[in-house]
Amino acid sequence: MTILQAIVLGIIQGLTEFLPISSTAHLRIIPALLGWEDPGAAFTAVIQIGTLGAVLTYFYQDIWRMSSAMLKGVRTGQVLGTQDAKMGVMILVGTIPIVVVGVLFKNAIETTLRSLYIIALTMIVLALMLALAEYLMHERLKRNVPLKSLEQVGWWECLVVGFAQCFALIPGASRSGVTITGGLLLGLERESAARFSFLLSLPSVFAAGIFQLIKSREALLASANDAVALLVATLVSGVIGYASIAFLLGYLRKNSTLIFILYRIAVGIALLSLLLSEKLPAD
Repeated sequence: MTILQAIVLGIIQGLTEFLPISSTAHLRIIPALLGWEDPGAAFTAVIQIGTLGAVLTYFYQDIWRMSSAMLKGVRTGQVLGTQDAKMGVMILVGTIPIVVVGVLFKNAIETTLRSLYIIALTMIVLALMLALAEYLMHERLKRNVPLKSLEQVGWWECLVVGFAQCFALIPGASRSGVTITGGLLLGLERESAARFSFLLSLPSVFAAGIFQLIKSREALLASANDAVALLVATLVSGVIGYASIAFLLGYLRKNSTLIFILYRIAVGIALLSLLLSEKLPAD
C-alpha cells in the first residue's frame, strides 16, 4: 500500500464512519473502483482506532463524567447510583451482543459477507429501514408525542440499540446507521440517537481494533512501509472523523436523514448495476 492510498483510505474511513452510509462498504467499494486490492477486514478494523480517538476527543467530557461516576459507584457500592454511572454501565452492557455475534460469525464477516453483492443489498435494505424510522418519527411529531433525549435512554433502549449494532458486522450496514435507526425507531431525537450511537461504539471499536492489530500484526506490519501506511491511515481517519462528528450532530439538529437514505439507495443500485453488467468483480 502506498502512502497516497493510505491517505485516501483514511479520509474515506473518517468521512464515512459516523455518517450512516457505511465506512466498511466504502473501504471495499472505492478500492475496487480504483483497481486497488481490498484492504481487508483487519486493516479496516485497525484504522477505526483513529475514529475511536475522534469520539474520545469530541466526547471527552461525557466520557470522563461517566467513567468517574462508574468508579465512584464501584467504591460506594452504588454502581447505578447516578445517571452518568448508569449510562456508562448501559454502554458496556449494550456492547455485549456485538462481541458475542462478532466472535460466533467472525469467519463469515471477514470473507463471505465482504462480497460486493451483499454490500449493495445491505446499503439498500438499511436505507429502507432508516426511511421507516423517519416516517415513524414524523407520525409521532404529528401526534405531539415528545421525543426522548439522551438523558431519557433506559435499559430497553440500550438493549435494542445494542442488538441493532450487531447488524453493523455486515459490510454495508453502517455501525452509526443501524444504531441511529434503532434509536429513531425507539423515539429518540435525531441528535440524541447519534450521540448514543457514537458513545455505544467506543468499547466494540476499541476491542475490534486491538484484536485485529494483535491477530494480524505480521501481515499489517510486514514492512516499515506497511507500518507507516497503517499509521498514516489511522491518523488521517481520526482528524477527518472529528470533523465528521461535528458536522453530523449539527446537521441532525435541523434536518432529517433523508439525504443519507437517498445516497445509500443510489450507491446500492449503482453498485448492483456494475456487478450485474460484470464491470466490477464481486469478490
